[in-house]
Amino acid sequence: MSTTVPDRTAHPTELGQPGPEDYRFTRKAWIATTPSRAYDLVSDVRMIGTWSPSASEVRYDAGCGPYPGARFGGRNRRGDREWTSRSQVLEAEPGDTFSFVVEEVVRWRWTFRPLGTGTVAEQSWQLLRLDPVLGTTRAELDALLAHMADSAETTLTALARWVAEESDRRGLGHR
Repeated sequence: MSTTVPDRTAHPTELGQPGPEDYRFTRKAWIATTPSRAYDLVSDVRMIGTWSPSASEVRYDAGCGPYPGARFGGRNRRGDREWTSRSQVLEAEPGDTFSFVVEEVVRWRWTFRPLGTGTVAEQSWQLLRLDPVLGTTRAELDALLAHMADSAETTLTALARWVAEESDRRGLGHR
């Protein structure tokens, strides 16, 4: 029988248990517009349902807008499940960064960088803490991560297409 105490406690992921730090991703897309315009579109949360397959009916609370501390709500869906969520803006730097946290469980972050005649929009997702609603097993959390990454790719592609079509409708080329 050992009477020694280990130097440290094993991290849950060392024991094969999932940890929130295992669940994050970043996706990028080039968009034919300026960083300022891309930021304006994304930070107007009412627009997100236009591009996202997972979010709809998103609205800032009365008197709120894209500034740190502002709150907004919306509907989310995954498969045949649908629910409401509450979010709070963390960063709102016009033309540069927009981020928010959903229910203190997930962080979304958008950054915008000029590239050539357009913008590279980068969308990041990070699980901040485990929540049984999102999954309790590694397989469930892996499926969540895959779903959210697919959703982000769909959102970025749809945003880029929407911007291009908007420019075509206006006869402007991109701006």
